[in-house]
Amino acid sequence: MPSELTWRTGKSGVDENQPRTSEVALNSLNSLREAALMLLREVECLRTVHRAGINGDFYEEVQRYEIDLIRGALQRTHGNQRRAARLLGMKPTTLNCKIKKYGISTLDEDDGGLPA
Repeated sequence: MPSELTWRTGKSGVDENQPRTSEVALNSLNSLREAALMLLREVECLRTVHRAGINGDFYEEVQRYEIDLIRGALQRTHGNQRRAARLLGMKPTTLNCKIKKYGISTLDEDDGGLPA
């Protein structure tokens, strides 16, 4: 009879402040689900990086992008560094520094234009 009384009142010898086994299992499953979703997002990010042809070295990619931007601006301005700097939104001295740093040729010996 005591078990019937316990069932009706919902009280037992177990401390009510302790989480039930089903709550602990649910929390564990939710934590596991969140971890799995996080891993899936990371895998998708790596796939995207791989598809884009990025080798994973952030600074090399930034440098390559910067060189492409500078070359494009110089081509559009026919080698005029002052106008190219304005187009890129930087000071001409900064552009000149980057041209020297990256070894970007402003004139192509073949046709007097800029390298591709």
